[in-house]
Amino acid sequence: MDLAVTCIYVAGIGNSGPEHWQFMWYKRGEKGVWVEHESWDAPVCDHWVVDLDAVLTATPGPKVIVAHSLGCPVVAAWAATHQDPSVIGAFLVAVPDVHGPSFPTEAVGFESLAYQPLSFPAVVVASDDDPYGSAEHAATVADATGAALVNVGAKGHINATSGLDDWPEGWDIFRGAPWWDVAGGD
Repeated sequence: MDLAVTCIYVAGIGNSGPEHWQFMWYKRGEKGVWVEHESWDAPVCDHWVVDLDAVLTATPGPKVIVAHSLGCPVVAAWAATHQDPSVIGAFLVAVPDVHGPSFPTEAVGFESLAYQPLSFPAVVVASDDDPYGSAEHAATVADATGAALVNVGAKGHINATSGLDDWPEGWDIFRGAPWWDVAGGD
């Protein structure tokens, strides 16, 4: 598989480790850039948005953002205040409810987030039993952002503990997204 775009990986709180599908996709050897943060365990929305913007600005050519969990509201916050025509899509997986009872208290600055239409195509991937964001919440986010919604059934938080390994189902969803004609690949 040889993508014609660069994937920008935006992980959630605590980062995505080696057994997480997101990290496995990154390590495949595709053109990809991992957004790093000073603090993975005490995220500040504005700081994470600055980190994402720095990576997007420094990465030439067309880009697709691949976000998981807390990375999803970071993408939404970035998109609300930035324009980058080289971002051709976003893959938003396991969007947490920033107002929900399970939202991590150590994450600050997310409480005022209001999802709005994105200027690029997006796909929101949801699970029926995600402890951080219900399927209904994901549908609300998809509607507010203009994203397509894909529900993958009961897969928890769609992370390493979900036992997805390289998550081939997710890759099939990614390949079926509106940006695939530009992204190319296998």
